[in-house]
Parts: sequence; structure tokens; C-alpha cells
Amino acid sequence: MTNTCKHPQVRVVAREDDVEFVECQSCREVFDAAEYVDMAIEEEELAVSTDDEAKPVKAHRGRH
Repeated sequence: MTNTCKHPQVRVVAREDDVEFVECQSCREVFDAAEYVDMAIEEEELAVSTDDEAKPVKAHRGRH
């Protein structure tokens, strides 16, 4: 499995009209700042759904 950079630290490298471009200080990838925000949201949602799936479900044993 390939480890991908999670872009822990970025800096603004350019601004054009209403768009900011940022560069990851770890892997040097340059992307639209809005994409960076979207990546963070997706990562957070993935972590929450993974945590929910990892929790064991206790079987309910009712009296019959």
C-alpha cells in the first residue's frame, strides 16, 4: 500500500483573481487552496466513518 502525503503544512505560493494556490511543504505538490480544504473534510469524514465501522456491535440478548 502506498502512503500518500496528507499535506500537513502548506503555504500560499500564488493568488490569481479569487483563487489561491498552495504548496505542500512535505511533497511540494501545488494545488488550489479550495482543494486542500476539501481534502481535509474528506479525510475527517473518512476517519469518522472508519471509527464507526471499527466499533464492535454487542449482541442484544433479550429474555424469551
